[in-house]
Amino acid sequence: MSDATLHATAQNPDDFVVQIADQVESFLVAVTEVARGDEPGSTVPFLLLEVSQLLLAGGRLGAHEDIVPDERYEPDLGLEPDVDELRENLARLLDPVDVYSEVFDPYEPRRAPVPARISDDLADVIIDLRHGMAHYRAGRTTEALWWWQFSYFSNWGPTASAVLRALQSVLIHVRLNQPLEELEGLDTDQATMGDETLEFEAGRVMAEEIGGPLGMGPGK
Repeated sequence: MSDATLHATAQNPDDFVVQIADQVESFLVAVTEVARGDEPGSTVPFLLLEVSQLLLAGGRLGAHEDIVPDERYEPDLGLEPDVDELRENLARLLDPVDVYSEVFDPYEPRRAPVPARISDDLADVIIDLRHGMAHYRAGRTTEALWWWQFSYFSNWGPTASAVLRALQSVLIHVRLNQPLEELEGLDTDQATMGDETLEFEAGRVMAEEIGGPLGMGPGK
């Protein structure tokens, strides 16, 4: 199945795989466009919308019965497309709110927050989604669904959920005109930190200092 036939009229738009593929492709196209930086002031709202819509597809995959691939071994897809440029563009657009803290497993007692980057996380999600899309475009629809469902549970679902919470937090701080803690000096190459260390690392910055560069402000 080529790009030209991805949405061929012969496909039933009510088919589950077609609907999931449409949602995945929409996310891939939209985030790639956001990363171009043509509308930097809308970066956070656009990403919030796209990640929210993607997680709807993830919820449908998660609620679906286990999908079993047609073949025992996954066919070779060759080299994966590079996402470094997209990752770097997103990091530039999201500065200074790219780094955030996240609790990996909310059901693990006393789990300390860990630093993460929205740009890294989105790039990782895109890698997973593109992998499944390559199967879909090659006509291996069951393989595509299996991969999207498996990677939803193992990687891109929790990752996208964490990104959604981070993006929501940025908008909440800005729209409600609340001070936003800047994780100054905190980065993803540091070891897991406890609450006291995170508090020590955090600086104070007013919401307008974050919202201004991102084109947002209270009441917008």
